[in-house]
Amino acid sequence: MEKDISKKEVKQEEIQVLSIEEIILLGAKERVKMALLQERGNYLKAQEHLKLENEKNAIVSNGFGEERSVQTPVGPVSTAVPRTRNRSGLLNEEGSLENFKSSILPSYSRKSLTIEESIPLLYLHGLSTNDFVPALKRMFGEKAMGISASSILRMLDTWKNEMEAWKKRDFSGKEYCYIWVDGIYFGARNSTEDLCVLVMIGATKEGKKELIMIESGYRESTESWLSLLRQVKIQGLSPAKLFIGDGALGFWSAARQVFPGVKEQRCWVHKTANVLDKLPKSQQKQAKSMIQEIYMAPSCKEALLNYDRFISVYKDKYPKAIVCLEKDKGRLFTFYDFPAAHWIHIRTTNPIESTFATARLRSKKTRGNWSTGKTEMMVFKLLQKASRGWKRLNKHKEVEKVMLGVKYIDGIAKAA
Repeated sequence: MEKDISKKEVKQEEIQVLSIEEIILLGAKERVKMALLQERGNYLKAQEHLKLENEKNAIVSNGFGEERSVQTPVGPVSTAVPRTRNRSGLLNEEGSLENFKSSILPSYSRKSLTIEESIPLLYLHGLSTNDFVPALKRMFGEKAMGISASSILRMLDTWKNEMEAWKKRDFSGKEYCYIWVDGIYFGARNSTEDLCVLVMIGATKEGKKELIMIESGYRESTESWLSLLRQVKIQGLSPAKLFIGDGALGFWSAARQVFPGVKEQRCWVHKTANVLDKLPKSQQKQAKSMIQEIYMAPSCKEALLNYDRFISVYKDKYPKAIVCLEKDKGRLFTFYDFPAAHWIHIRTTNPIESTFATARLRSKKTRGNWSTGKTEMMVFKLLQKASRGWKRLNKHKEVEKVMLGVKYIDGIAKAA
C-alpha cells in the first residue's frame, strides 16, 4: 500500500515539474504542426489536376523539412515545415516545378509574426537596421535569441521581393467602388526634401477595404500621381465610383486625366483643420462645432444652410478661413449621393489617417533617419499588417447597388 502511495507522489512530482510556459509551448508545437499539415493538405488538393500518365497525382506529400526553432512571445517552439514532391516535369500554376512554401512559416522565418511585425515600427521610429538586434533583444529578452543581423537582412530581402511582386500584380477583373488617397510624409536620408509615400486604399464591391498601391513621390505633385495612376491603369485598374482625398493633393488633376468622370469627395477632416488654422484659438472651438453641423446634417439642403450660416458668422472678421472653406464647395457634399450608411466612411480619408497616426508622430521625432527604398518597404509591411484589422463598410451590400448604378438622394436609394 505504501509503495502505491509513493508511486502516486512521484507521478505528481513529475507532472508538477512542467511549468505553465512549458505546457503552453508543448501545446503550441502541436497546434503549429496541425496548422502546417492543414496548409499542405490544402495545397495538395489545389494541385490534384496535375496527373502522371497512370492518372496518379504528380504532387504528393514528402515528409518534413529540417526541424528548426521559431521564436514566439511565449518562447522558442521547435517545428518543421511539411514537404511535397513533384514526381513529374509538369509545371504548376505559377509556371515552375512544384515546391511547397508555407505562408504560416516562411523559409527565412525563425521568429513569430509578433517579433517580425515589430521591425517596420522600429524602423519608422528611427532605428537603423544595425540597431534592430539589440532593440529586439531588449523587447523580447531570451525569446529573441535566434535573431541575428544576417537573419534580418534575409528578411528585408524577402520583403523587398514581396513588395516588388505585389506592385506588379494584375487588377483585371478587380472593381473598387470607393478609393481613398493620401500622401504620408517622412524625412528621407540623403535628400533635401521630405519623402512622401503615396497611398491608395479601395473598397471592393463586397465592402472590403484593400491596399491598392503605394509609391514614393510628392504629395502635391501632379506628376507623381500621374505616374502612379497611369501604372495601375496599365495593370488593369478600372475607374471607381468615388475618389476621397484632401483638396491639396496633386492627385485631383492627375485623376481627371487618367480616370475622367469619377466623382470626387474632399476630406472633411483635412478641410476642418485647414479652416481652423486660419482662425484664432479663441474661435476654434465654436467654429469646429459649426463645421461638424455642416457635414453631419441629414440632408444636403440642411448641410448647405449650415454652410451658409458659418460663412455669415465668420466672413467679415476672418475672410481667409472662408476662402479656404469655399475653395472646394462643389466637392464637399458629394457623399450625399451615396448610401447614408457609407457616409461615415467616405466623408474623410480616415482609413489612411488612422493607420499612419503613430508613424506621423514618429517622423517628427526622427526626421532624416530614413532611406527612400526602405521607408517604402516598411510602409508596405505596416499597411499589410494593418489591413488584417480593416473592417467592412457598414451595410456592405449597398456597395453592389452603387456599382450597378443605383442613384441615391440624401443617402436613400432613388426608386427606378
